[in-house]
Amino acid sequence: MNVKMEKIETNVVQLEITVEAEKFNEALKKSYNKNVKRFNVPGFRKGKAPMNIIKKYYGVGVLYEDAINICCEDTYPKALDENSIKPVDYPEIDIVQIEEGKDFIYTAKVSVVPEVQLGQYKGLEVKKVEYPVDEEEVERQLKAMQEKNARVETKSEGKVEDKNIAVIDFKGFVDGVAFEGGEGTDYPLEIGSGSFIGNFEEQLIGAGIGEKREVNVTFPENYGREDLNGKPALFEVTVKEIKVKELPELDDEFAKEISEFDTIEEVKEDIRKNIKEGNELRAKREFEEAVIDAVNSNVTVDIPKAMIDREIDGMMRDLEMRLKYQGLDLETYYAYTNNDEAKMRDFMKESAEKKVKTDLVLEKISKEENIEATEEEIKERAMEIAKQYGDKDLEKTADLIVKAQGELLKNDVIMEKAIKLLVENSKAID
Repeated sequence: MNVKMEKIETNVVQLEITVEAEKFNEALKKSYNKNVKRFNVPGFRKGKAPMNIIKKYYGVGVLYEDAINICCEDTYPKALDENSIKPVDYPEIDIVQIEEGKDFIYTAKVSVVPEVQLGQYKGLEVKKVEYPVDEEEVERQLKAMQEKNARVETKSEGKVEDKNIAVIDFKGFVDGVAFEGGEGTDYPLEIGSGSFIGNFEEQLIGAGIGEKREVNVTFPENYGREDLNGKPALFEVTVKEIKVKELPELDDEFAKEISEFDTIEEVKEDIRKNIKEGNELRAKREFEEAVIDAVNSNVTVDIPKAMIDREIDGMMRDLEMRLKYQGLDLETYYAYTNNDEAKMRDFMKESAEKKVKTDLVLEKISKEENIEATEEEIKERAMEIAKQYGDKDLEKTADLIVKAQGELLKNDVIMEKAIKLLVENSKAID
């Protein structure tokens, strides 16, 4: 095999690969062995005609397609390795010469991983935001605990009041026609919760048990469904039950019932502690993101479209998987959000481009700084993943993860260490 490489565009190379005549003839024989059973030749049982008869009867060209595939599959990866080429897409193959008994010559044009020209990536001044504990958030979380532990009792008589739970049947109409998703049975609606659009809940105040009411509302302009955006709607509502929530007192007894603490002040302090830890993690991640953005702003790189498209493909698969867990598919999601695949991919483009650029930059920096991942670090990362599965034999599970995803784990460790290096070598500004 002989290979000539030519750079024809930025981040695009063309390889001219010559396969010796002997190798091409061997590929023709393999093609014959693969396809002989589908040829009918008079005087021979199906699949028994010799290769020279097939060539005479059909022409040698019938064997070319598989012979080309055999040669390309054998020589293209080797050509990449010999020239240290990292492709980012499938090659565009063109045949230069093909004839039995002669060298087979073809070209492969392919986009490659771009060169990254680093600028300054150490000593950068980056703003760092700190998030203090918000006492209002403490009270909100405490209130949520109180709501979670409320007792609910059914009224035997009376009217719907604010903060009551009205158990309702409802059916919605737009322009006199019932619409999809506008119907519910035995729905527990807390009045004043803002769960339903507009002043739907307010219009039920004063209704008695068994009473039917007509509720008029207007869907928001950006509701997310083209058939409902900005449309007035009428709901036929029947109040079937009225329930009252009784909230427990926020005292030491409540603390003992819902936690391992003895006082309500200890519960509040625990909430503050959790909020503080969450805020510190948020600040850490945002600072890392800001450092990476600052480094990226000093980088010159021309990213091939194929790399961005491939990243978007991955984001689309992730979206589809998340929707699947929620019992939805992409088409339903598009219908509810007034979207389509083209709009979604366009929406993801900026994030995908940033992700690709960041990966390229971190990879370049890791090489510049000789950052490596040790076997112990890779095993440690595998152990973290194994713990998420909850398996008893963590060692065995971690070993299996290393075997299956060793390179991915190695890359994760290296990228994390590169980010740590950038953060440690940056200057935080309040």
